[in-house]
Amino acid sequence: MLHTAVSRRDFLKTSTLAGASTILTGSRVPPTRIAGPVAIASGNGLGAVARAVEEINGGADALDAVISGVNLVEEDPNDTSVGYGGLPNAEGVVELDSAVMHGPTGRAGAVASLQGIKYPSKVARLVLQRTDHVLLVAEGAQRFARMHGFQIEDLLTERARESWVRWRENLSNRDDYLPPHGPDDRDLGEALRRNEDHWGTIHCSAIDLNGHISSVTTTSGLAFKIPGRVGDSPIIGAGLYCDNEVGAAGSTGRGEANLENCCSFLIVERMRMGDSPEAACLYACQRIAEHTHLARLQNEAGQPSFNVSFYALNKAGEVGGARIRGRGRMAVADANGARHIRMAYLYE
Repeated sequence: MLHTAVSRRDFLKTSTLAGASTILTGSRVPPTRIAGPVAIASGNGLGAVARAVEEINGGADALDAVISGVNLVEEDPNDTSVGYGGLPNAEGVVELDSAVMHGPTGRAGAVASLQGIKYPSKVARLVLQRTDHVLLVAEGAQRFARMHGFQIEDLLTERARESWVRWRENLSNRDDYLPPHGPDDRDLGEALRRNEDHWGTIHCSAIDLNGHISSVTTTSGLAFKIPGRVGDSPIIGAGLYCDNEVGAAGSTGRGEANLENCCSFLIVERMRMGDSPEAACLYACQRIAEHTHLARLQNEAGQPSFNVSFYALNKAGEVGGARIRGRGRMAVADANGARHIRMAYLYE
């Protein structure tokens, strides 16, 4: 019976990989293999990966290193998609989401709809370290942060406030509230197109000197969202996932699409089965495309009209990423410094 079970598993693995090679289209990028400590991030994370590798070379654990890296973006008032300076919700309040995952222990921590705390990634790490929970939200997350010494701050910068005011002054029926509609209604895609430029997040994963892997994703979420909206970033298995024996993955882009497909978990499992990081990310993009059935979320060709990007690394030090639409780049840092590399994509 043991021989039969193993054979069936191997057959399914081979069949699935073969099937993936026939459905994945679009641009491919030559594989990038990196020896030693490495950090990857979304394209806005060039400084973050440089900081993470610097911390790792100084002896830091991968989790502490990637959090230190994304703190640069969380505290940057000129980045309107993460932390301080992030664009607010529909009522003008900045709400932040973040999650972390620690490969050696397999533990995770997250916060969502957190107000008034500049560094949600640090609070997510405390959820991992100082509670028996994984996710704290809203007022409970803020109280927990205050209990551990975090100060409540006004995170709405003048630049973000002016953007919110312009949005309110031009508001019509093009917001995120939808009337009753059917799967074939196309006219309701305006809110999605309006916010296409306001998806913003940073993901960062790294391998440290001990070969351990950890990840963080942090965001201010969708600009002008319905208050209380939570995207994929703080959800383990969607916004990020990490397995110390396999690798890690994370995402940016339309969180709703990622939430409905649990893509970061899917990517890590595809790497466990033998996919390269890039191929696994492309597989997740394909999964979203195949599961996007609503007309308001499609273009005239029946393809997703939104974007989601994925970033991954495996235990061997291979890195790669892919996105649904158009050319893109991700940040990588190692002994040769920090740089951007190209990402694969499904559709031009």
